[in-house]
Amino acid sequence: MEVVILGSGSSAGTPVIGCTCAVCRSGDPRNHRTRASIWVRGEEGESLLVDTSTDMRHQALREGMDRVDAVLLTHTHADHINGIDDMRAFNGLQEQVIPVYGRPATLEEAEKRFHYCFGDPPPPEKGWYIPVLEARPFTDALEWGSLTVTPIPVEHGRWPIYGYRFNNLAYITDVKRIPEASWPLLEDLDVLILDCLRYREHPTHLRVDEAVAVAERIGARRTVFTHFTHEIDFARLADALPEGMEPGHDGLRIAVSGR
Repeated sequence: MEVVILGSGSSAGTPVIGCTCAVCRSGDPRNHRTRASIWVRGEEGESLLVDTSTDMRHQALREGMDRVDAVLLTHTHADHINGIDDMRAFNGLQEQVIPVYGRPATLEEAEKRFHYCFGDPPPPEKGWYIPVLEARPFTDALEWGSLTVTPIPVEHGRWPIYGYRFNNLAYITDVKRIPEASWPLLEDLDVLILDCLRYREHPTHLRVDEAVAVAERIGARRTVFTHFTHEIDFARLADALPEGMEPGHDGLRIAVSGR
């Protein structure tokens, strides 16, 4: 299995429009961040996308994505879903309806906001000119080829959302608290990709010290942090983190073996 961090940024991305801070002016490409998303590829060729970020088109072109078998939504904040219209490219390439998985409430909201994406395919003579997606609410693990996909309920402030586990890798973004019932779903991980917004307190995201504490409790063999604001300088954070923990960046590819 390989996981690609398509975007490691927060809702504003980095650089931030109009900002002249050191990180926004940085020449380090690891400080250039698009909105948060990952691409999961299984050993049998499976291709799963977590969130359709605002920057999805750019991310897909950059990484050479040419297929998406299914989308998994964490929640419906704009930076995680507003690229959904670009799914039409994959409908056209694959000539098929693409399923979208998530919490029942998440998919209900997605269908309201992007109602034109969820419906019957257009007539064949007109081609796949709009996204054609099928909402599939789920609450328990599902098998997708070589991948076991397990939803992990977490809290984004007071808002319940999903993180996801793929075999022995977990992706949890936009989180402030992990309910006690979800901790067993995070045992025996090879890789954890975890929200780590900034150094200062935030009501709906983990700050750096909180993210480190959560990662220590989970105890994955490797932890990669993501969803950074422009307050986070890649090199500075990398130098300060404990062994086994590292900041992620756009385009980072993580190979994971075993189930």
